[in-house]
Amino acid sequence: MYPRLEITPPLFEIGPKAYSFGKQLLALAKHADQLSKQYAVQVIITPQCVDIPLLAGEMERVLIFAQHMDSVQIGRGVGSILPEALKAAGAVGVLLNHVEQRLPFDELQRTMERADQVGLATMVCADNLEDAAAVARMSPDIIIAESPDLIGTAKRSQDDQQAIAKINQVVWEINPRIRVLHGAGIRSGQDVYAVIAAGAQATGSSSGIFQAADPFEMLEEMIRSVRTAWQATH
Repeated sequence: MYPRLEITPPLFEIGPKAYSFGKQLLALAKHADQLSKQYAVQVIITPQCVDIPLLAGEMERVLIFAQHMDSVQIGRGVGSILPEALKAAGAVGVLLNHVEQRLPFDELQRTMERADQVGLATMVCADNLEDAAAVARMSPDIIIAESPDLIGTAKRSQDDQQAIAKINQVVWEINPRIRVLHGAGIRSGQDVYAVIAAGAQATGSSSGIFQAADPFEMLEEMIRSVRTAWQATH
């Protein structure tokens, strides 16, 4: 068995999706690495699989997670993403069950087991409180609690903020070791501050960063807000 990856909050996840890749993403990742040290915030980046080796060799603090993975074993499987290959490429973890790459729960369980076999941490998405409870029973390292309705939007409602403490409580009653990230609808440093101040151990952003007028400036605003909110509430 591989030792569990030590993931200490507060956390911030950068989700490039297909917005950014190659040298452009590497430049932002290096900036994130500096910000991670400056603000003492653990940063996770989920690049395209082909960019994992490019980024992994340049990071001191940033953790590189794959965007997706299959439960396939070594052998046949054209077009699949092999866990061992991700590990060899430099990934330390994998994002699973995103709304854009949904997995049936039985396949999710198999894929998480494969991640454990090769020593990849798991960061698993859940749509709501019920899903978060079901995922927590599978013992991932991180749960991303985000409503699909909020992804790419510009506003979280008061109900969305109040759900943070409820989801945390349910997850930690099942397994207090799991880190809980609350995402979606994160477009500014103010959004980041509000989510962390409401009890989240982590948050993250995709389009809020990569569609900003200045992604580098927005990234610093968000990571700085994580630290400011964490210090104000802990």
